[in-house]
Amino acid sequence: MPTPAKPTPVPAPRTYLVTGAASGIGKATVAHLRAHGHTVIGADLQGTDITADLATPDGRKQLVDHARELTGGRLDAVIASAGLAQFVPRTVHVNYFGVVATLEGLRPLLAAGTNPRAVLLSSVASIHPADQTIVDAALAGDEEAAVTAAQAAVDRGEGYAIYGASKQAIARWLRRTAISDDWAATGIPLNAVAPGTTVTPMTEPMLADAEVRKAVDAGIPMPLRGHARPEQVAPLLAWLTSPENTHVTGQVIFLDGGADAVLRGDNVW
Repeated sequence: MPTPAKPTPVPAPRTYLVTGAASGIGKATVAHLRAHGHTVIGADLQGTDITADLATPDGRKQLVDHARELTGGRLDAVIASAGLAQFVPRTVHVNYFGVVATLEGLRPLLAAGTNPRAVLLSSVASIHPADQTIVDAALAGDEEAAVTAAQAAVDRGEGYAIYGASKQAIARWLRRTAISDDWAATGIPLNAVAPGTTVTPMTEPMLADAEVRKAVDAGIPMPLRGHARPEQVAPLLAWLTSPENTHVTGQVIFLDGGADAVLRGDNVW
């Protein structure tokens, strides 16, 4: 008689916290994780388990405090997907300082978890030319200076540079932080996913305008299947924060339909 096939092990349920959980990639990720049996705590401005405005110090503290209360002080994974694509200073508050505060504030909860993992959302826009004054101020931890530089960009008519600067800054923070004693030395992989153009409630108004869509596609060319949908990003976020990921850390993984390869070619190596 043939030997019976061994049953495929079912992954143990994990406890996740996902920011930006009310819409777009965050919402799709919450649905994906719950469909696989995990406990997920969502955080956003409204409509989720934790209401917190990551543009403000008080909101960042509320996120951490409520997460601690809801989890008993332990998390297995954090997915920091909250972000803005607006050409205003608030984007710097959320995309850089909000993300950093989320990950630094929740790291002690991860350290108490099982096979802890974390991932954040960058963007292929991080490789576009950026306002280095914003980037440098952010990396120096000077929120006031970074926001002042962002407002100066708006005043010059260059508000479009704010989003890319915020995403470049957070990608560089990730590279520095993931290999530090607080993360790598304590066994917590920390990575980023950099999507290309993804069809979400935040981007749909832009993509609905033919001229704007043309400009977006010129800046982010995606030869493999064009624009992505949030549910196509969620599985990669789930894998990076699963116990299966044992050695990937400090990486910005482009889920961009080939945009990075088109824009930078092979000279980045």
